[in-house]
Amino acid sequence: MAFDAFALVLAMLALGYLFQRVRVLPDNAPQVLNLVILYVCLPAAVLRYAPRLSLEPALLGVIAVPWLLLGATVLLVGLGTRLFGFRRDEQGALLLTVALSNTSYLGYPLVRALVGEDALPYAVVYDQFGAFVILSTFGLWVLARYGGGDAPTARGILLRVLRFPPLWALVLGLTVMPAEPPAWIDGGLRSLSEALLPLAMLTIGLSVKLALPRDELKPLGWGLLLKLAVMPAIALLVAPLLGLHGAMAQATVLEAAMPSMVTAAALAIAQGIAPRLAAAMVGYGVLLSMATLPAWAALARWLG
Repeated sequence: MAFDAFALVLAMLALGYLFQRVRVLPDNAPQVLNLVILYVCLPAAVLRYAPRLSLEPALLGVIAVPWLLLGATVLLVGLGTRLFGFRRDEQGALLLTVALSNTSYLGYPLVRALVGEDALPYAVVYDQFGAFVILSTFGLWVLARYGGGDAPTARGILLRVLRFPPLWALVLGLTVMPAEPPAWIDGGLRSLSEALLPLAMLTIGLSVKLALPRDELKPLGWGLLLKLAVMPAIALLVAPLLGLHGAMAQATVLEAAMPSMVTAAALAIAQGIAPRLAAAMVGYGVLLSMATLPAWAALARWLG
């Protein structure tokens, strides 16, 4: 299963990049595909796996990890800025792309492939209560501070949260959706959720940028080191301290090891916050993660 998933990841990523280079698809194709993923595939995945959650105190540990990593990101990006003299916009781009991981588009299918289907509910918890809330709060603050926009208001943040389709799917999944729905519902949700991986990788391939000026190699190297090595290492260390074990711990570590969130980079680019650096964090991060993710999954399994 893991080999099949990674083969599909690489194939769709390459296909998307090829389509980008030869301009086969319209310029707005990534935006359209992103909406399909957001409004169809992600809610289907959440509806399918959220009802299988067993509400237990250890879930608080899963939720705590991305917030602990956020604190580590702020400290370590600040340290790198002082050591290497990063520009202000480079610091802002790193805060966004290191703090926010691709925990849904890549996270759901790759946790399933590398850990197992029983780990998917924990990936949903990590994503919904970690990455999404961080994007809606800390992410908006970074965009305002480093992009020159207006500071986010409590009302604006609340509206953003309430308009997020996967969140409504999570509420339904935890309340009215049965763990074993009728076959026709389960089959439909399975088909839609399994479309997540190819569509997500095609979207990333259409959007990814690999060119980077030489003067931004230092912040890129520091950002990739933090994102793909330091953050999952911290997650691996704190997981047992938070009472996480088995598939729960493995899913948490793997989510922490995911490359940068495409949406976070897109927002940085739109606000003019080191756009080439933000794009490169996603592009090179996705490529390198094809080697680092299996390694972290194997290490988490071995230590577990």
